[in-house]
This record gives sequence, structure tokens and C-alpha cells, in this order.
Amino acid sequence: MSDTKFPPADDLNSRWNRLQELLMKEGADACLVASSVNIYYLTGIVFNGFFYLPVLGDPVYFVRRPEDMQHPLVMPIRKAEDIPGLLLKNNYKIPERVLLEADQMTYSEYVRLQAVFPDSETGNLTPLLRRQRMIKTPWEIEQLRYSGKIHVEVYSRVKACYRQGMTDVELQSNVEREMRLAGSIGLFRSFGSNMDIYMGSMLSGNNAEVPSPFDFALGGAGVHPSLPIGSDGSVLRAGTSLMVDMAGNYTAYITDMTRVFSVGKLPEKAYQAHRVSIDMHDWLFENAKPGTSCADIYNHTLQMAENAGLSGCFMGTKQQAKFVGHGVGIEVNELPVLMGRSKDLLQQGMTFAFEPKFVLSGVGAVGIENTYLVTGDGIEKMTIFEENIIEL
Repeated sequence: MSDTKFPPADDLNSRWNRLQELLMKEGADACLVASSVNIYYLTGIVFNGFFYLPVLGDPVYFVRRPEDMQHPLVMPIRKAEDIPGLLLKNNYKIPERVLLEADQMTYSEYVRLQAVFPDSETGNLTPLLRRQRMIKTPWEIEQLRYSGKIHVEVYSRVKACYRQGMTDVELQSNVEREMRLAGSIGLFRSFGSNMDIYMGSMLSGNNAEVPSPFDFALGGAGVHPSLPIGSDGSVLRAGTSLMVDMAGNYTAYITDMTRVFSVGKLPEKAYQAHRVSIDMHDWLFENAKPGTSCADIYNHTLQMAENAGLSGCFMGTKQQAKFVGHGVGIEVNELPVLMGRSKDLLQQGMTFAFEPKFVLSGVGAVGIENTYLVTGDGIEKMTIFEENIIEL
């Protein structure tokens, strides 16, 4: 990994240039970014304020906090209404059409920013930035590789965190401690509302069957009804599986990896189903390349589950997820989504997680998840770790 946490200037410039090309195609004169995720993507830092990019020319960092921020592109502001005056004072034109993050702000925030540019037409920037972020720059790929490396190192210590008779929450707490000591930033960013989660998920035994209102592959009851996802305090019992799906957020860029552990031996059907998941990954590795349809990946995976007689427990039982993978990056659920109605094709520079999983009543969840990079002629596995079920 690079010895700096900040993207180099040429990498940021390439992101600005790509976004300016998209703005031009959309017939927009500028965009105004307010979310921390997209401010980070476009600047390499997080500040309270706005990132402004005209379709031609240099961007502006309109910063409220920190008040002492030093950067050649910074223009300090007290409120959003200061922006038009500062643009005119610094020889920028007021845009006729400006794009805002309509999918990432409240209605009142959007209306306020519309009022900042009363004579300008507004539109939605979020889909453009989501699609741009789908293709990673070389520096971003380096960050993901580093996260994947540390991700693997922490998973190698899961077994040592286990003690007989402990609960899933106790084990997860031990693993979370290892994560933080290894450099995890702690926050698990995801796109969309009602997608709260902490540092990942551990599902043991029958808790793996419990549906969640959140749009993750599997659910779990959680420890409180205010956050119904993941481990629920169940004692880790002999003959049950433990699915570990903890975040690889060791940079701002998140790798996603799932591995299965067992308390003692599992029924043979669990090993058979787990083998099918590994076979699905092997098929993906042999066949995926630029131009491969995301929908075709999903449909082929469904067919493999059906051929194995496992359709009824694929991606859940009481509630079955309708996707088998998703893009990863600054957020864990980026584009593309590997689902039946997807129109996306794999492109070089995409990074995505593939997670075919099965849930067996009375046993728990089995199956693996890896993060992949789409290369010029295939895919590269970024999370290389033991894939068979590991006995605790």
C-alpha cells in the first residue's frame, strides 16, 4: 500500500475530469456535493460544507468546518447562501443547471439548496456519481487490496478468539477488538436508508433464518428490536455453524468476505451445501470477465442451486434475498448489483462481492463470500483465505 492515506493529485484530477464529462453529457453546468461519502471520494478528506465542480475549470471546497482548514481550493463559508456571492467574486458563473445529491439529502436540504440558486434548474447527481464510483481508479484498487490483506489477517485470528460456551455476541466483540487493533476505521458505510449495521455480522444456528427488514443477504434478530440484524446473544452450540461476515474497512475502501466456522462437526448436508457455494465461486472465476452480464451471473447461480436441490434454502429460507453480489468501495453496497433484473455488464476496474449462501434449519448458514476485481481479461480474487468450513 502507498505510504499515504490521501489520494495523489493526479488520481483526484482524473475523478474530477470524469465527473465533468458526465455533467457535460447531462447538460449540466455544475454540481454541488454535500454528503461525506462523496466529498471524501472527490477530495480525499471529509469536511462540513460543499464540494462544487463546474463543468469547466477548477473545483471549490466551500468549508464550514473545520474553520482553520488550509487548502488552495478552500473558500470558507458560514452558510450555504454564501456560495453564489463567492462564485461571482472569484469569476465563476452562476450555473444555469446544477445537479444536487437528491437521493442523499432530506427534502428540506434539497429545497434550501434550490433556493441558493433560485434562477438555476436543478437535477439529481446521485446516479451519476454512483455509476462513476463503480469503476475504481488505480489508487482506489490499491486501497482495496490493502483492506483485503488485513481482512484476511484478522480472519486468521477468529479461531483464537473463541472459547467454549461463549455467545455469538461475545465472540463478535473479541473479533471487533482484533479488527480495531488491526486498523479498522470502525464505521461500516452503506448506501440508502434503513441500512444500519455495526462492524459486520455473525450468524449462528437458527438465528441465521431470522428475517431482517434491512436489505442485506441474510438477517438475524440482533440484540435489540431497534437494530434487528446480526448476532442475538445465542450460545454457540455443538453441531451448529457460525457465519462470520465482518467488514474489511481497513482503509476507506471496504472489502467484503464471509467464512463459515463450526462448533464441532456439522451434518453432512451442511458440508455439501457449502461445497456448492465454493463451486459457484469456481464457476465465476472461470467465466467472469469484462462484458459478462450481472443478470447472467445471478441466473446461472440460481440454476446451480436448483440443480443441487437447494433452491429452498438459497439466500435464506423464510426470506430469500434476490441478489448474489454487489459492488464494494467506500460503501459496502455499491454498483453493480448481481441480480436478475440488472442491465449492467462487468467492466474493468469494477470491484464486487459475490456471496452465494445457504441456510439450513437447525444448523445455520453456510457458503462463502469473496471480493473480486474485474481485470482486463477476467477477475482477481482480493480476499484469499481458507474456504472450507473451519472447526472452532
